[in-house]
Amino acid sequence: MGHQPNPVLSVVVPMYDEEAVLPIFVERLRPVLDRLDVPYELLVVDDGSRDRTAEMLSVAAADWPQLRLIRLLRNSGHQAALSAGFQRARGDYLISIDADLQDPPEVIPQMLAKARSADVDVVYGVRSDRSSDTVGKRVTARMYYRLMRRLVGREIPHDAGDFRLVSRRVVDAVNALPEGGRVFRLVIPWLGFPSADVTYVRAERAAGETKYSIGKMLRLAFDSVTAFSAAPLRLATWLGALGGLMSLAIVIVALGMKAAGHTVPGWTSTVLVVGVIGAVQLLCLGLLGEYVARMFQASQGRPSFLVGYDSLEDHGHTAYPEIARTVAPERVEITDAEHAP
Repeated sequence: MGHQPNPVLSVVVPMYDEEAVLPIFVERLRPVLDRLDVPYELLVVDDGSRDRTAEMLSVAAADWPQLRLIRLLRNSGHQAALSAGFQRARGDYLISIDADLQDPPEVIPQMLAKARSADVDVVYGVRSDRSSDTVGKRVTARMYYRLMRRLVGREIPHDAGDFRLVSRRVVDAVNALPEGGRVFRLVIPWLGFPSADVTYVRAERAAGETKYSIGKMLRLAFDSVTAFSAAPLRLATWLGALGGLMSLAIVIVALGMKAAGHTVPGWTSTVLVVGVIGAVQLLCLGLLGEYVARMFQASQGRPSFLVGYDSLEDHGHTAYPEIARTVAPERVEITDAEHAP
């Protein structure tokens, strides 16, 4: 693979089953990067795709020497794919962008220029208009950012996803963090490096279907909260205290009615009390379970991803040469990898 020895810019693109949008993405991104007039590399992290994404990327790399294909052994998730890109990127600056083209590649030159002119380490891509998103997506996104700003801090930029530019200082700082399940849209603002932002209008997905289902969005929200705040644990404490006070009040009322010679109402009040206390207890146990699960995963020390192939490396030195053979341009045989639910 031909490549620049010391790229100024690394562009990291996580991909999972993106064969429908890939030709359009390449057609729009390459002219933008070529016009930058700086050495660059394009790191596409294939997150265990089951379709022809890896094959198409191999063919594109034959005519695009700056394109670097990294394949993960299994589907590890969007944030894990970003982590792989952060660890393997070599540029002085790194830009992360999704392949769906909702975040326009044409903004990349503006982000690089802003980082240099303002001498900042982070440039956030902030969505000034999300009218292309569904009402449900806009509402849930608004709720997510409000919650994160309240729990994590006001430094969390509103409506800034994973389209951003960071300097080598930020990349090194992120890679040095011991945590495995990073949420980049929270980790990077938390580091506190000087930042600026560039606004743009969010477009509709160019092709294919979104990979962020409701379940994945909820998982991201849970990971974001439990990774950066102990507020849910305090919420569980307050809910437990509230449930205890309610139970005490009902007991006092019941004893007072008995002392006055009145019969205590029947099973309705009992069921109500049991139901309320049971709901509070289950909620508290669920919140505690989220933190215990994170502690358990951290104690196992398992990596959040495993790289099976990197086109920059010589095939003879690849840790998993059988993966290299499946994406070789001269003969591509895509094999299904293990996928997480």
